[in-house]
Amino acid sequence: VQLQASGGGLVQAGGSLRLSCAASGRIFGSYDMGWFRQAPGKEREFVAAIMRSGAGTYYADSAKGRFTISRDNAKSTVFLQMNSLKPEDTAVYYCAARAAPGATYVIAILARATLYDYWGQGTLVTVSS
Repeated sequence: VQLQASGGGLVQAGGSLRLSCAASGRIFGSYDMGWFRQAPGKEREFVAAIMRSGAGTYYADSAKGRFTISRDNAKSTVFLQMNSLKPEDTAVYYCAARAAPGATYVIAILARATLYDYWGQGTLVTVSS
């Protein structure tokens, strides 16, 4: 699976951006998808995830109420709508794909970066104050 993230840019605090991540290769609907971010000098952190069917989503506390993850399996794309952006949201945002297992799992595990099989190249989001 190849992942191509886009949609980053410079926005003022309180503004919005919509990130997209287009996937190619294997069947997109077989993969759980996640968004992570890495700010300068900090470790990569989880932002949001969505199950392969789109039925379940999970968010970091910092994203709850402001960000919405969604997917369009027909277009092999996952989105991250970011509203009410803050300067602390400034980071490179990465999308990632995880081959969903056949067994049942707790969605919270999608916050673990080590579980993901494929990563996109990242898109930079800069929020000015």
